[in-house]
Amino acid sequence: MAILNKVQIYAGTGSRALAEKIALDYGQSLGEVTISKFADGEMQPNYHESVRGCDVFIIQSTFAPSDNLMELLLMIDAARRASASYITAVIPYFGYARQDRKDKPRVSIGSKLIADILTTAGADRVMTMDLHAPQIQGFFSIPVDHLDSSVIFIPYIESLKLENLTIAAPDIGASYRNREYAKALNADMVICDKERKRANEIASMTVIGDVTDRDIVLVDDLVDTANTLCKAAALLKEKGARSVRAVCTHPVLSGNAFENISNSVLEELIVLDTIPIIKHTQKLRVLSTATLFSKAIKNVHEYGSISTLFKKNQPNFTNTQSVLPLNS
Repeated sequence: MAILNKVQIYAGTGSRALAEKIALDYGQSLGEVTISKFADGEMQPNYHESVRGCDVFIIQSTFAPSDNLMELLLMIDAARRASASYITAVIPYFGYARQDRKDKPRVSIGSKLIADILTTAGADRVMTMDLHAPQIQGFFSIPVDHLDSSVIFIPYIESLKLENLTIAAPDIGASYRNREYAKALNADMVICDKERKRANEIASMTVIGDVTDRDIVLVDDLVDTANTLCKAAALLKEKGARSVRAVCTHPVLSGNAFENISNSVLEELIVLDTIPIIKHTQKLRVLSTATLFSKAIKNVHEYGSISTLFKKNQPNFTNTQSVLPLNS
């Protein structure tokens, strides 16, 4: 049997709380690292113990501000220069994933740029969850473990025991993800077809399918300002839906998102802890990704399979998670 390297798990500043839960579930403490800042905001990471020959996992979501991304890159570089054997960037929320194509002249493909930067910094592997577009994995020249949040959300939806469950895609682009949910839950599916004026602003929206007397669950990879989500929920209610809920992996929640959600017809919004929640609303429920990431880290370290985590009859990752309103 091959001798495995020692595992060291570290946290960036932005994902400290989640990293602590992941490390606890894994069965060890977080490694010690200090992020020093100069007067002008320049950052410098310093590991407090040797990482020579170790399998290093650095946990940091790259949500705004961009300091979170820069901090991750510097931590990867520091670990590489300290002779870590293998470096995995654990990025629960991969920022800039919405910039996955050149959809108009003279724009960047931000997600490709970030993939290149992470590789150049010295990452050997990336672990993330629910990319905005799964094909972003192809932007990397290193292995990418793309974790699927459905193993957390589906058991929770099942626990609600909704009588006339129907899965709703908030747009055409999300139809594949929603079709998989509908299949797993043996439910019908409808689509909210939207036309955008510009980012975060909807010109018009229509519902494709019958929602009369249905209990609707909208499924999406992220919720930003929640304008689209709340408009879709209102339209579904107007069309006769009995109740509307939403599950969204990444709670970006910028601008007036919390007010929009609080004032909406949504029964509840269920999100994951890939991004820290900075405010409270009674309609928000947060499920934890700690167990799933912990098991994925273990499988990577022990050369096990990641795909087995998403097969049927796997442990219920929701059992040990908080499903209470954030402010309860």
